[in-house]
Amino acid sequence: MIVIRHITDKPAKGWMATVGFFDGVHVGHRFLFHEMKRLSGERDLATVVFTFPVHPRIVVQTGYHPKLLNSMDEKLLLLASEGIDYCVKMDFTPEMAAFTASDFIVKYLVGLWQVQCLLVGFDHRFGHNRTAGFEQYVEYGKACGMEVLRAASFEKDAEKVSSSKIRQLLAECRVEEAACLLSYPYRLKGQVVAGNGVGRTIGFPTANIVVDDMYKIQPGQGVYAVWVTIGNVRYKGMLSIGNRPTWSSGQTTIEVHILHFSQTIYNQQIEVEFIHYLRDNNKFESIEALKAQLTEDRRQVDEILV
Repeated sequence: MIVIRHITDKPAKGWMATVGFFDGVHVGHRFLFHEMKRLSGERDLATVVFTFPVHPRIVVQTGYHPKLLNSMDEKLLLLASEGIDYCVKMDFTPEMAAFTASDFIVKYLVGLWQVQCLLVGFDHRFGHNRTAGFEQYVEYGKACGMEVLRAASFEKDAEKVSSSKIRQLLAECRVEEAACLLSYPYRLKGQVVAGNGVGRTIGFPTANIVVDDMYKIQPGQGVYAVWVTIGNVRYKGMLSIGNRPTWSSGQTTIEVHILHFSQTIYNQQIEVEFIHYLRDNNKFESIEALKAQLTEDRRQVDEILV
């Protein structure tokens, strides 16, 4: 997939486009992309996704702090895995926020980028205040020579798929259900930093993770079975999100005990994939009770991750 930032980079072949933020690149988005590839093949057009590096609401709503499923780099990798030919990274500005749907189609997609066909998600709306709908998009396209098509509706297990639904599942610790809608396990990436070293004193050293992207959503507090990737090697891990209630630390941390692993990895990048929710973060009455539970957690992780 070729990523384009400037009109001067536009290739000569005609484009079939779709537009959206596409957070998560979930199964609903993938359905749209598969439809676009099929239709573009019938028209001998290249496929292009117009998307934004920054969530549009950050521009129009002061103090808005999105909870995102992907960083931009992760999104680009997922789009590339879908066989998309090109991705245009649009800078969402206050001027663009004021575009009507007609402005966006006539002045931007056709006037600037010469898009020949636009595929719109079944219930997707765009333009200032999202007042126009698909019928209006078709009219605007006809006026400037662009075909506008609407994708079919998509549901999984008789339920609409949305990024908001996936965020809700993650917040409720339902990582397996979220993975079904994403089509991949939810991931966090970050740097390993020094902690207080308490885990090492009880035989369960942990890597404390500071997540790279400040806008990435963190799953709900609890203990999870995770895959841990360091460099190109993957390990089993038991990860905790919480405030260490047994130690009464008060500060929410993300820390992972990596099974069958003894290296020092401070300041290294690490990625975790959430596979299964094990339990709540409980307060234990003694260190021995905590160690017994951690031993059981480790046994379960070793059994779950195969």
